[in-house]
Amino acid sequence: MDLRTIPTWPVAAGSLLLGFGVAELTGVRAIGGVVLFLGALWCGLRWKELRGLAVAISLVVFFLFLFAISHVLGHQIGAWPSVFVVSAAMAVTTWVAADRDEAPPTVDYV
Repeated sequence: MDLRTIPTWPVAAGSLLLGFGVAELTGVRAIGGVVLFLGALWCGLRWKELRGLAVAISLVVFFLFLFAISHVLGHQIGAWPSVFVVSAAMAVTTWVAADRDEAPPTVDYV
């Protein structure tokens, strides 16, 4: 399996979900942080390859912003709902900014 064919949106969103789940399950937040770090690192490197450094940095900053916002939002709607909301936001944003392939325009000659 070529890792370059894997879209980044499920990895970015999934690492937010999995990172929180691991932290909750183990009771060790640092282990969840390792999951987040590895997911963001892999995605950041792929985003740089796919769309360039500016997009990669922007998406990593957005990932970190959502991670921080999930804590604030968690006080309002609960921890798991908050993580689902920010993961969905990351998935959509990543798909639009990095993974969506725009089809070339078609021309009808008939």
